[in-house]
Amino acid sequence: MLLLGACNNSKTTKPNTETSFSSVKDLLLNADKQKDKTIKITGIVTHTCKHSGRRCFLSNKNGKEEIRIEASGKINGFDRELVGSTITVTGILKSNKLTKEYISQWEEKLKKESTKDEGNVESCEAEMNNIQKMRKWMKKHKKDSYTIYFLQGTDYDTVK
Repeated sequence: MLLLGACNNSKTTKPNTETSFSSVKDLLLNADKQKDKTIKITGIVTHTCKHSGRRCFLSNKNGKEEIRIEASGKINGFDRELVGSTITVTGILKSNKLTKEYISQWEEKLKKESTKDEGNVESCEAEMNNIQKMRKWMKKHKKDSYTIYFLQGTDYDTVK
C-alpha cells in the first residue's frame, strides 16, 4: 500500500512546461503571457556586470532588443569573457512595473548624482537615455507605467 501511494505521487508532478525563444524580440512580444513561467532564450551576451558578475544582458543579432539576466540557481555569475558569445539561458521570466512617479524620482536622483564628482558619468547618461526611452514609449502607447522584463536565470549553456 505504501508503494502504491508513492507511485500515485509521482503521477501528480508537474510536467516540464518551459517555452523556448530563439530571439529576445519574440520573447518580449510574448512576455505578458510568459511571466512567472520557465523559459529558454538564446541570445548574444552584450554586457556582464563587472563588479559582481551577477547580471548579464542578452541581445538579438541586430542589438535592438535586450533583456537582463539575473544569476540564480546553478548560475554563480557571468564571466566577462562571455561578452560577444551566444548563450542559451533557462530561467523564470519576471517583471518590474515602473510608474511615472517612480521614473521621475529616479531621474531626480540621477541628476543629483551627476553633480557629484564621484558619480559615474557614463552610467548616468545611459540611465537617463533609458528614462527618455521609457517616457517616449509610455506617451506613444498612452500608458502611465513601463514594465521591465528580466529573467531569473537558473542555468545556461554556451552555443558553439
